[in-house]
Amino acid sequence: MKFKAVLFDLDGTLVNSLKDIADSINKVLQENNLPTHSYEVVNNFIGSGLRVLVTKALPESHRNEENIENYFQAMMSNYRENCTNKTYAYEGIPELLKELKSKNVKLAILSNKADELTKKIGETLFPDYFEIVMGLKSELTKKPNPIAAVEISQDLGYSPEEFLYVGDSGIDMQTAKNAKMHAVGVLWGYRPKEELLAEGAQSIISHPSELMALLN
Repeated sequence: MKFKAVLFDLDGTLVNSLKDIADSINKVLQENNLPTHSYEVVNNFIGSGLRVLVTKALPESHRNEENIENYFQAMMSNYRENCTNKTYAYEGIPELLKELKSKNVKLAILSNKADELTKKIGETLFPDYFEIVMGLKSELTKKPNPIAAVEISQDLGYSPEEFLYVGDSGIDMQTAKNAKMHAVGVLWGYRPKEELLAEGAQSIISHPSELMALLN
């Protein structure tokens, strides 16, 4: 096979975590008598990490550094406890992971979600599939910075060119391009096809099962 490993984004790619994320930020907003947001609106805030999401969710009048930090910590406290309540694997993902593992393809997760939460969700929903599950450890390494993706490729023992990078956002496509991995955009996540193509998607798939055909 041309590709020996697959690096997956988490939110919008492997799992739909929208409701847990929205419920946590809305609880914090509600407790502080601030306007809450629909799932559809929160959907547009996802992709650059939870601190950015909190910033976007706050009214403009409340977007100073002290408020952002306080609301972020409050949301994290709530989300840490509730991040697997309503989060679920997308249809077809468990079957895809099983088939990839049967072919000895190495699998890893890289997310802009905090490392502890990425690990909790990954290990809860997919306990036996991933060699590496990595979330955000520092703002300096946030995607589309490719440093974490390249580190994962080194740890798994393959060159970046031997990786499919699978994600649902423009940031994921940029990360893949920056890391010199093959960028695969998925259409079941949080972002539209136009964004994926504009940011460098080399392949587009509409169902997880379609990924197998890209390995060769």
